Amino acid sequence: MSFLLMPDPITARRLFLGQSGLVLSGAAVALLAGKHALAANAGEATAADAQILNTALGAELEAIAAYQLGAESKLLQKPTLDLALTFQGHHKEHADLLAKTVEKLGGKPVAAKAKYNFPVAQLKTQADVLKFAARLEQGAVSAYLGAVPLFGNRDLAKAAASILGDEAMHWAILRQALGEVPVPSAYVS
Repeated sequence: MSFLLMPDPITARRLFLGQSGLVLSGAAVALLAGKHALAANAGEATAADAQILNTALGAELEAIAAYQLGAESKLLQKPTLDLALTFQGHHKEHADLLAKTVEKLGGKPVAAKAKYNFPVAQLKTQADVLKFAARLEQGAVSAYLGAVPLFGNRDLAKAAASILGDEAMHWAILRQALGEVPVPSAYVS
């Protein structure tokens, strides 16, 4: 089995924020980079938190669509298909919680895109689908890691950290399924 070369963390974050099909506004990218959240005063923290959550919601909706693509590809063997659908279910739970929280904060949750720009032509084998999913999960880990310290509300930071942990487990399991070292280093960056 061929080994997938995972990009460095900065490249992974870029994949998550742009090249994977997720198109974010400049404001959303700035939020994840910390500029807006650090500049927000206490009165703006709720709005800033809602924007961070909406960015995460957009990514979760993309992951749901990506796993759907993998499931419908007919490239996944039964145990792998079951795993992909389980992970998709996790992303659906994340999206549901994020959408409800954005609403509670007075924001409007983002909707799923009608179409994502996934590399469909490059998905020819089960390994290709797993590599694609692993890259998305790695990008999610990196993005949540960057977002957690930006929340004004520490309870929201804890919830995002919990989702980060789930994304990291997805990434490790996908690496294992590809025959790679599941946890390549002692730290996530």
